Amino acid sequence: MTSPYGATTTADELVKDFAAEIKGKIILTTGVSPNSLGATFVESVAKADPELLILAGRKPEKTQQTADAVAAANPNVKVRVLQLDLGSLAAVREAAATLNSWSDVPHIDVLVNNAGIMAVDFALTPDGFESQFGTNHLGHFLFTNLIMGKILAAKAPRIVNVSSDGHRLNPIRWYDYNFSNGETYNKWHAYGQSKTANILMALSIAEKLGPRVLAYSLHPGVIATNLGTHIDWSVGFEGLRAADKALGNKEGWTEYIYRSPQAGAATHVYAAFSPSLKDHNGAYLQDCHIADPWVETVKPWATSPIEAERLWKLSEKLVGQEFTYPSS
Repeated sequence: MTSPYGATTTADELVKDFAAEIKGKIILTTGVSPNSLGATFVESVAKADPELLILAGRKPEKTQQTADAVAAANPNVKVRVLQLDLGSLAAVREAAATLNSWSDVPHIDVLVNNAGIMAVDFALTPDGFESQFGTNHLGHFLFTNLIMGKILAAKAPRIVNVSSDGHRLNPIRWYDYNFSNGETYNKWHAYGQSKTANILMALSIAEKLGPRVLAYSLHPGVIATNLGTHIDWSVGFEGLRAADKALGNKEGWTEYIYRSPQAGAATHVYAAFSPSLKDHNGAYLQDCHIADPWVETVKPWATSPIEAERLWKLSEKLVGQEFTYPSS
């Protein structure tokens, strides 16, 4: 499938093209602090008159800043803030219960799982999971399933998982997903595992709930956002290079091409609203098209239905709850 869009397409351009698909929708986005791709996404989408934007984030004051910016620029668009700490399963359950209690929000048309952390020092979540796997994957896995009733109540719901070509850095470490409590830890391998999980989760949702629910994952590109502000790049960049070189990845020797937040959030908009994706449930996207594993970075461990089902079962075990859905 060819796409008329590409690496330089902006979120605002796509919002204009998909305005009819956005108008009247209820859209929930995680990870929307100022200067994030999530914030850029909601600020652009607000221009097309959605019914409601739900902004979910760990720090209410940060989330409120973005909500205020959206409301100031688009006075007719309703915006609501939801506190969601993806690093704590108890907090995730609390946020889901809060959302499910909102009787004036009968459904969720689009869920964009955008929040994430990257290449942090080793730490365990309160539940005992390596923090990147716990926050980037398990938190979103549990939250998404707990609000699935609201998602299924929509006419044509979509779920978008923001992954990364960083999934190239590690498959799921089935027997050591916690990196031996730090002994085997490499921050880039851990990031890679969590981003692989994002792709596999979208595959599983497409398999279990399609065509009723459409699910996609994506690589937004390399963008200078607050995701990497904690990293000392004079050291961290070499660590990333070393990880890629050890795996023989082309990224170990090629230069990164940075893009603007507007170009980075474009694939978010494409995944959430493009009508052309309806027949491609479960696809992994980049540069506003379905990624081509022959020429782009798409690792087979992230597109395997077997790996996807194994991860679903492992995730159910780790969060302590099973999620089964009748076949469509």
